[in-house]
Amino acid sequence: MAGVSDAELKGMSQEERVKALGMTTEQLTGKSMYIEFDPDATERFTYPWAPDVDFNKRTEIDTDEMTSTEVNDEIRAKMNEGYGSIVLKNPRGKHSLGVGILNKLNLIIEGSTGYFGVGLIDGPNVRVNGRVGWSCGENMMSGTVVIEKNAGSTFGAAIRGGDLVCKGSVGSRTGIDMKGGTIIVGGDTGALSGFMMQRGRMVVCGNAGKNLGDSMYDGTIYIGGEIQSLGVDAIEAELTDLDKAWLTRKLTQYGMVPEGGVGHFKKIVAGKMLWNYDNLEPNEKKLIL
Repeated sequence: MAGVSDAELKGMSQEERVKALGMTTEQLTGKSMYIEFDPDATERFTYPWAPDVDFNKRTEIDTDEMTSTEVNDEIRAKMNEGYGSIVLKNPRGKHSLGVGILNKLNLIIEGSTGYFGVGLIDGPNVRVNGRVGWSCGENMMSGTVVIEKNAGSTFGAAIRGGDLVCKGSVGSRTGIDMKGGTIIVGGDTGALSGFMMQRGRMVVCGNAGKNLGDSMYDGTIYIGGEIQSLGVDAIEAELTDLDKAWLTRKLTQYGMVPEGGVGHFKKIVAGKMLWNYDNLEPNEKKLIL
């Protein structure tokens, strides 16, 4: 670290080295999520520059001859004109459609999209009538995204809030680095789903591939089918009545409740054996974190 030589570090105590390297010696135990808003406040929680749109005001954009950038610019232009419902026609697998929408909006995509679709969003309700490529909904903050068919790998990477739903199956690493929100999969999910998950809930109605929940720090994964294998520090926990009630309510919202109900779901959580790094030397800890 700049300003501290190796020789100086060797002459320090463990606590002094930790402070010199900008760390602390506290155990990495779970903490309550910090609430950054007042739930009793009456003002609208929207960006001050967000356009005021009317959901009853609807328009269509034929994207056939447009680039992804042109489509996204046109969506913003339509929102500035007050359109609250926008339909994208002929997407033809274009990448990065509908990204960075920080506004309330009904966005309907009639067809399939490529990778990084509707990422970095905060507020819109999106429905994709086809398939999506990998990293759909990446870094999503709030709103809803519903995919009618299948999705690629890293579905919901680093999602932070909202509901991200795929009614078909998804690829590997679903919910990697998930930080909040809810991911729902109607079919199967691939290997390493929930890898390094930190918060939130993942619901998979079908089967899960290898290393489910590997290195997860917190959060909950519900699996309705078979689990090929659990990852490091992922363990099965008791499915409580509260879990069943939440699963039923959430799956009912999207018409995805299995015929036999939710009583057969398995609940996977963190074993919390990776929470404490205090026995590591500061330089080792710095590499891990």
